[in-house]
Amino acid sequence: MDDQIPVVAGLVYRDYLGEVAPLLEYSRVPDKIIPICLVAMGAAGRCGVPHAAGQANLQEIRMNMKMTLTPSQLLRLLVQPPLAFGIACLAAAALALLAPSAAHAAKSSGPADVVFGQASPLRHEMTPAIKASITKGLKWLAHRQNADGSFSNPQAPVAITALSGLAFVAGGNLPGQGPYAHNVSQALKFVLSQCQQSGLIAGPSEGNPMYSHGFATLFLAETYGEAHLPSLRQKLQKAVRLIVQCQNNQGGWRYQPVPMDADLSVTICQVMALRAARDAGIAVPRRTIERAIRFVRRLQNPDGGFSYMINSPGSAFPRSAAGVALLFYAGVYKGHAISAGVHYLMNCLPGSPNNSQGNFFYGNYYGTQAMFLAGGRWWASWWPSLTKTLTGRQNDDGSWQGGAGRSYGTAMALIALQIPCRLLPILQK
Repeated sequence: MDDQIPVVAGLVYRDYLGEVAPLLEYSRVPDKIIPICLVAMGAAGRCGVPHAAGQANLQEIRMNMKMTLTPSQLLRLLVQPPLAFGIACLAAAALALLAPSAAHAAKSSGPADVVFGQASPLRHEMTPAIKASITKGLKWLAHRQNADGSFSNPQAPVAITALSGLAFVAGGNLPGQGPYAHNVSQALKFVLSQCQQSGLIAGPSEGNPMYSHGFATLFLAETYGEAHLPSLRQKLQKAVRLIVQCQNNQGGWRYQPVPMDADLSVTICQVMALRAARDAGIAVPRRTIERAIRFVRRLQNPDGGFSYMINSPGSAFPRSAAGVALLFYAGVYKGHAISAGVHYLMNCLPGSPNNSQGNFFYGNYYGTQAMFLAGGRWWASWWPSLTKTLTGRQNDDGSWQGGAGRSYGTAMALIALQIPCRLLPILQK
């Protein structure tokens, strides 16, 4: 085979954080140099700006490409004007070359081919008021972290810490990167310290450990590739293996790490964790996902909503939001189940009576992800209602009061509000 040649594969400017943090990725292909513009200017950082990264899974790309420089080395390298200008030219050329084929693809595929698609940025999607709300929330949450990296909640410390860590990651913070890099690193260390020999990630006080395990596995997968911790991959693999082993014969999961009965609430936690792990390069059996899809389809009611368990009829907003999100994350992007589910959620817009059925943060955490992935008019209707409702419920100190405490409510609210930043790898189709 001919000599392999490094290829510039991406450039990220994280200017939402008030900094420039370019990330150069390298691949190797024979015979020729191919510039690939996977991320346009501002793609990963400036919320609400159209970008190419909306259709690329950055985490998966990082796993499949060889990175030869650290972010700090790249920063020093790329700020040199000649190289920065050259990369910009390559990116522009790549976009120009790709434009005709993209246009042809758009003409050749009829509207019936795409029922739901990832949300394109809305005009004024991230207003100064929303950004101010996020800033206050992140600041409050950072000050609530304990010395061991956990966040206060004696009943579910691992789950709340994982969600809090995800709230920082959703804004572009990673170990060694961003104003809350230290908070992410400390949360990560705490979660890793709770990994058991069986693969379960949960503390001794957590009575429903599979909730904690699902959120913790999701957090590990979303930071994998950036943490530079040698033990992380092995623990993530063991966590995934435990999820696969604990799936019951219906295709779902329940509170305990044994394959007994199943409910939708615990199942969505595991499916999101599996999706994120797979995107990070961890093997996930296809059969596990297919069985989960069959399980959640059995929970859907004629009105488009979802039941909590099989043979437990009755739809409600929070679990229906989880059901639609589960289908999207399992790779179901069109069909009657998705269409009916999204229409059900449209009758539960934030601030409406149907959105006030308890478990407010839980429901809107999943509902916002589902409607973001639905895109189009569904996202355009959901997002303004969500931001108006959440910013109106925020306390003066920047926190939100949730049923499981302020750290829980604040983490859930911040993840939802930062979804348009498009920085969580799991949000990429």
